[in-house]
Amino acid sequence: MATKPLGEGSESKKMKLKSILLRYYPPGIMLEYEKGGEVKTKSIDLLDLSASTDVKALVDEIHKAEPLITASRMDQVRILVERLQKKLRQYNDHQFYLFKVLRAHILPLTNVALNKSGSCFITGSYDRTCKLWETASGEELHTLQGHRNVVYAIAFNNPYGDKIATGSFDKTCKLWSVETGKCYHTFRGHTAEIVCLSFNPQSTLVATGSMDRTAKLWDIQSGDELFTLTGHSAEIISLSFNTAGNRIITGSFDHTVSVWDSETGRRLHTLSGHCAEISSALFNWDCSLILTSSMDKTCRLWDATNGKCLATLTGHDDEILDSCFDFPGKLIATASADGTARVFCAATRKCITKLEGHEGEISKISFNPQGSRLLTGSSDTTARIWDALTGQCLQVLEGHTDEIFSCAFNYQGNIVITGSKDNTCRIWR
Repeated sequence: MATKPLGEGSESKKMKLKSILLRYYPPGIMLEYEKGGEVKTKSIDLLDLSASTDVKALVDEIHKAEPLITASRMDQVRILVERLQKKLRQYNDHQFYLFKVLRAHILPLTNVALNKSGSCFITGSYDRTCKLWETASGEELHTLQGHRNVVYAIAFNNPYGDKIATGSFDKTCKLWSVETGKCYHTFRGHTAEIVCLSFNPQSTLVATGSMDRTAKLWDIQSGDELFTLTGHSAEIISLSFNTAGNRIITGSFDHTVSVWDSETGRRLHTLSGHCAEISSALFNWDCSLILTSSMDKTCRLWDATNGKCLATLTGHDDEILDSCFDFPGKLIATASADGTARVFCAATRKCITKLEGHEGEISKISFNPQGSRLLTGSSDTTARIWDALTGQCLQVLEGHTDEIFSCAFNYQGNIVITGSKDNTCRIWR
C-alpha cells in the first residue's frame, strides 16, 4: 500500500473527507477532501491487492496510515476494497468469440486503438484517413480526412476519450473531436514522417515523435508548439509519458532512450546500454521504473529517478519487438521475433514463465487489466490468450489471413481488438 500520509495533529483536523472513489486498475482508492475551503484529491495505491489479501488487515493498515480514514469510515472502505478484490477475479474464465469482422479501409491498416471503455475504436490507414467506429454495432461513426499521406500513429486521449490525435507521413499531427469528427488543430513543425504519438494522462499535451530525430510537445488548448526535444542522433520510434505526466521518454534507432522533463523540455537522463535499435520504452505505474526493449534481444530495467540500469533481461534468441508491465508494475512481459514471449518478475528480474506456441514472430504483447492474462499478436495470423503465471495458452483467436500487427484489451478486459495486414479488424468479446 502506498499513500502519502498527511500531517498529523491540528493539520489533519482541518481536513474533511467528502467522498471515496474507486480506481479499478491498478487497484486504488481516491480520497476527495476539503482543506481550507479548497477541494483536493489524493490516492492510496493498493498495488499489492490480490484475491488472497486479508481485507480486514489491509483496512486496519489504511486506517493507521491515513488520518482522513477515521474509524467511522472503515466499514465503507472495507466494502470498497472487497469490490476491488472482486474485480481482480473478473473475466478470468472469459472465452472470447468473434463478434465482428470489419473491412475498415481500402488500403492497408497501420494501427488500431480503443478508447478506455472499449465503446469506440479507431483505425489508421495508408488511405490517408483515420476512421472512428462504434464497437457494439461495428458502425463507422466518422472518417477523419485531411492528411496528405499515410496516417500512421493514432491515439485517444484516454481516460477522457473525447479527442483523437493522428500522426502522418505528411509530417503533421492533427487533433480531432470524437463527438463531431471535426479537426481542432493541425500541428506543423516536423521535417519528416511522424511515427509515434501520445497524450499526457492529464490530456493537456500531445507528444509526437518523428523520423526527423526530434519529438515535439504541443498544447492541446492553443495548438501551440511548446518544446522541441532534440538530442537523438537517429529516428525516434517510441514515446511515452509517466502516470504523473511530468516525464516523457523517447526511444530511438540510435540505441538510446532519453528521459525528459515535460514541463521544461529539458533532457534529464540518457539511458545508454542497448547495442541495437530500441523497439519500445515505457514507465511502470508508480513512475519508479523504465522498461526498454531492443533489437539486441534484451530488455533493460532502469531507475527512472537517476537513469541507472538495474537489470538486463535475457533469454530471447532474436529481436525483442514489444514489452510491457502489468498495471501494478509487478510483472513484465516480452515478445520476440523468435516466436516466444516471456514473463519476468519486476522485483527479482527472474523469468517466471515462457509462452510457446506461435509459429511466427510476436510483434505485440499486453496484459489484461486484471494482470492474469496476456494477449499476443503474431505474424502466424493468430492472436493468443495466455495464463500470465503458468504460460499456458488458453485460447487461439483464429480467422485473420495475414500478419496481426496490433491487438489490445479494453479497460474491463472483456473485449479484444485485433488488426491485421489482411486489411480487417476483428472484435472479440
